[in-house]
Amino acid sequence: MTESRMPLREAVQVLHRARTDQVVITTMASAREWMHLGQHPLDFIYAPSSMGQAPTLGLGIALAQPQRQVIVCNGDGGMLMNLGTLVTITAEAPENYILIVFDNGMYEVTGMQYTAAAPAARRRNDPIAPCGIARSCGFRSVYEFSDLPAWEAGIADVLDAAGPTYVHLRVAPVPGAQVPRSPAPPPQRAREFAEALQQR
Repeated sequence: MTESRMPLREAVQVLHRARTDQVVITTMASAREWMHLGQHPLDFIYAPSSMGQAPTLGLGIALAQPQRQVIVCNGDGGMLMNLGTLVTITAEAPENYILIVFDNGMYEVTGMQYTAAAPAARRRNDPIAPCGIARSCGFRSVYEFSDLPAWEAGIADVLDAAGPTYVHLRVAPVPGAQVPRSPAPPPQRAREFAEALQQR
């Protein structure tokens, strides 16, 4: 049976339309799509990235600036590389923190290899329950979406939920897609982002 998955670009667009003044950190495939939608001072495009590190970067910002909502857009491959961060996030329990995992079942930007959590890569056909993992780690609000209309209908609830919040989006892979590139020199971007965080 084929899993229901939504198109990645449209999934990112749903968040972009709903976003107001939140900090948004994107990495890997979500960063590539987010860059096509324009620039905002509170965007941090984590590219080139150290896979798995975006959630902890977002955690630091959420703790330092509790008046701001922080949204981290991570990939499923990156999430698997640093599952321990889920427990770190919930130990600190920032109510202003949202982690969105875009799950395409693959390491898309390195050659479309299946992740170890993808059904096609599991010899015993034993499914992984990412939302169950998030709940077990202590996330206060947990959501899962696999089709675009449900995600569009649910985004307002996600943004209004008491955090820390975990969102699992099942998205379709994009064969042949380019590796996301830094939109500007990293030191310059870091300075501009730091300055934007000091506003308000």
